[in-house]
Amino acid sequence: MKSRPTHQTHYIACNLCEAICGLEVVLEDGKVRSIKGDKLDPLSKGHICPKAVALQDIYNDPDRLRKPLKKSNTGWQTIPWKQAFDEVAAGLKKIQDQYGKNAVAVYLGNPTVHNLEAMLFGPMFFRTLATKNRYSATSVDQLPEQLISLLMFGHPLLVPLPDLDRTDYHIIFGANPVVSNGSLMTAPGVTKRLKAIRERGGKLVVVDPRRTETAALADEHIFIKPGTDVLLLLAMLNVVFVENLQSPGNAEAYIRGVETIESLVKSYPPETVATFTGVDPERIKLLTRGFCAAKSASCYGRIGVSTQEYGSLSQWLITVLNIVSGNLDTPGGTMFSRPALDVLVRSPKRAKSGKKGFADKHTRVRKLPNFNGEFPVAALAEEIATTGDDQIRALVTNAGNPVLSTPNAGQLDQALNELEFMVSIDIYLNETSRHADIILPPLCSLERAHYDLAFQTLALRNGARFSSPVFDAQDHQRSDTQIFLELAWRMQSGAAPGKFLGWIKKEVLKRLGSGWIINRKLKQGPYYDTHRLDLKKLRQSPHGIDLGPLQPCLPERLFTPDKTIHLAPEECLLDLERLDSDLLRHQNSTAPKEFDLLLIGRRDPRTNNSWLHNSYRMVKGKARCLALINPQDAGSRDIRDGDLVRVGSRVGSVEIPAALTKDMMPGVISIPHGWGHNMDGTKLGIAEQHAGVNTNILTDDCHLDGLSGNAVLNGIPVALTKP
Repeated sequence: MKSRPTHQTHYIACNLCEAICGLEVVLEDGKVRSIKGDKLDPLSKGHICPKAVALQDIYNDPDRLRKPLKKSNTGWQTIPWKQAFDEVAAGLKKIQDQYGKNAVAVYLGNPTVHNLEAMLFGPMFFRTLATKNRYSATSVDQLPEQLISLLMFGHPLLVPLPDLDRTDYHIIFGANPVVSNGSLMTAPGVTKRLKAIRERGGKLVVVDPRRTETAALADEHIFIKPGTDVLLLLAMLNVVFVENLQSPGNAEAYIRGVETIESLVKSYPPETVATFTGVDPERIKLLTRGFCAAKSASCYGRIGVSTQEYGSLSQWLITVLNIVSGNLDTPGGTMFSRPALDVLVRSPKRAKSGKKGFADKHTRVRKLPNFNGEFPVAALAEEIATTGDDQIRALVTNAGNPVLSTPNAGQLDQALNELEFMVSIDIYLNETSRHADIILPPLCSLERAHYDLAFQTLALRNGARFSSPVFDAQDHQRSDTQIFLELAWRMQSGAAPGKFLGWIKKEVLKRLGSGWIINRKLKQGPYYDTHRLDLKKLRQSPHGIDLGPLQPCLPERLFTPDKTIHLAPEECLLDLERLDSDLLRHQNSTAPKEFDLLLIGRRDPRTNNSWLHNSYRMVKGKARCLALINPQDAGSRDIRDGDLVRVGSRVGSVEIPAALTKDMMPGVISIPHGWGHNMDGTKLGIAEQHAGVNTNILTDDCHLDGLSGNAVLNGIPVALTKP
């Protein structure tokens, strides 16, 4: 007689992207039978995207690493964990003893912030390295937004969030939330939220060089030349003050610098910027009037805005527009969260130079700025390849694939070959970790507990949720907690008594785990007195706890010393001079352009950067790594739909199939990022069969946002030809 199958149902939060959707995971005899949206999750309300289903593919993937690997003359070999930890520590110590602390560098990939254990225990290890050479995916992503939040509000994580559920007029610059599910804006089910704006009589406008999936939902789509958002925003602010539309509302009492803004935007009337942006002056005026006349309005810009030459200025002006129109800290405008576990409880340290957020140190070669303890990743390759004091000779990467995700990727790929030692903490042998001497694989998402430290801070509704592991780890596996604590203990310097105390601390923390820390922080949070919110209560509420809509919280929530909003930071005003100088130079230039098109990126709903390409259900079907080209640009080059084309830039070239579409603005082409799985030495069987091309072969490590040092991934000058 056959035994009945055993069923288990787990409710967890998906941590693949920033939407943190609630999931219902059903197991049958220890295997995943289904993954569905959790209808009782108060934030996502049952929403799910295709990526969540791939969590089981990652767990079951035969290519996923579960034991440490060591590179040898005969190839990769599996080694015991103790040996791996000992050899990593010995290799790093050898480099630092010979060349100094800064000879070791650290790179943190995007998945780090989606991993509770890496967020809590990774810093313990990285601090033992005592190196100034810290890099992360921040500087190919959201760095401008964090910098502007620091300069204006006093904290890099105090990010204004568009109150989508209550807004009457929403403008989106350079973002495609229908595909991304929201970014620096945790808004699961964002498509429904955007549609609801129109259903309640509001208006949705998208400004983008491509008619995106989000633009297809909008009342209005405005084409704009890549990299010129800053000029459109200056012109909109010009209209605000010329037509006396400014009305800061309650914020007027604690903002300073309005007169400065009014004065500087006088030089940017819509008629002046139209030639550069491609946006008709009358359309700019109508857009501005509609925004300011709405009962509530919110303006939001994301990666398409941040990853351009004037990304920081653009993010600054978006925030200024929201403030002077009276749409900051008010329902339906842009607001700040109040999460249960508040990571914004302490002001960031002031830099010795006096400029907040900037340390008194720069990269060795190009003197690029340090922000929040990190250098721009665009400098990593040259810091490895250029000889001299503090040259990087060893690298630790955590959950990152910079060979695919950072500019001038070919240069970085070559530079990694020059390292004397490298270790990757990663679950895959991928394009970056193939350079490592040792790979330490942690657990995957379904094998670890989770609480969203970062994304509850960016959620459009206050809440809290703790997810227990779906599967138990095997004896031969190690968690992020175990990996980081073991490495921290081994790298710790000092005499025997200190090492013994360090061992005790390591063992105690391993046993207490992340849950103990979360419980402690929840009890210190803003909802313990009112809701008795602790880890026990969260465990008893597997769908999560709703803590209500965002509430006005200024000026108390400000972290500036004077508790005011700095509307016109000195750093932004100085960078505006660079903008004026560049515009004048371009106007007077008569030199022929070798590269006559501009490249932008895009994202696919079934992928997340370079993640998930080893899941067949995520890559099957029609090819998605295509160059989108306007028929006008294709026709002048005798290019037909489906033709193989060559796209070249100052730093490299790729060959990719073309897809002709009027959704592209003339003069602009689009290639998705995260592809390029055609390198020797990886173990990504499915991804290699759907390789695509790496768009970061084309992006330029010398093309940066001048204020923050963030990489420019949009608006790259390229040439388009037939091979």
